[in-house]
Amino acid sequence: MALTVDVVIPVLNEERALPVCIGKLREFFARNPGPRWRILVADNGSTDRTVEVAEGLMPDSDGTLDSGDLGVTHLELRGRGRALKQAWLESDADVLCYMDVDLSTDLKSLPEIVEAVTEEGYDLAIGSRLLKDSDVVGRTLKREITSRGYSLLFRAMFFTGFRDAQCGFKAITREAAAKLVPLIKDNAWFFDSELLIVAEKNGFRIKEIPVRWVDDPDTRVKIISTAWEDLKGLLRLRFRGIPHPEP
Repeated sequence: MALTVDVVIPVLNEERALPVCIGKLREFFARNPGPRWRILVADNGSTDRTVEVAEGLMPDSDGTLDSGDLGVTHLELRGRGRALKQAWLESDADVLCYMDVDLSTDLKSLPEIVEAVTEEGYDLAIGSRLLKDSDVVGRTLKREITSRGYSLLFRAMFFTGFRDAQCGFKAITREAAAKLVPLIKDNAWFFDSELLIVAEKNGFRIKEIPVRWVDDPDTRVKIISTAWEDLKGLLRLRFRGIPHPEP
């Protein structure tokens, strides 16, 4: 039986970007056969036509693509972490991935993170913009300083081996997700950091790979408010302790 890989795209009001994203993913999957690739659009509280557009891109809308190519979930409440939790825990795929709708990370690294968790014995694999061989294009100095400062902060607090917690490009085995996701309290942007810190402190193996990343000038991330929420999340883990999975 072929390996199944679910690629989750969390979205919020992305009616314009979504068709471009899905088109590029389908082209990439066609050029990289092997696993049974599936796309899952995880909408969290969109108020535009995102859900309608996503449903219009599903295979049975034109009959030209294989059944199961694209699925859509919808949550009324906002929160990228909340959307990922639902999508990952409901999936029956062997490997669960996620990436941002802008596809800032070059897709050529997708097979590498999948192979890391299917062939190399890792539980999670993550893209990194902060490694020596990473190729970051178009990033502002402000965002670069913020990213590297945040990396230094969480590594100093938790002595983690990974550097880039927030790159929207990750893969995890279904078994690891089933154990770790229920432990994660954050439902927004801190979800990534909390997942990785909790995973590493519980002995899960993480592989970090350098990626090519092109900055999206239309990003929805609000740097100041996100940094504040990240800081509160780090302090919560530091002083309330790291949760552990049930035996």
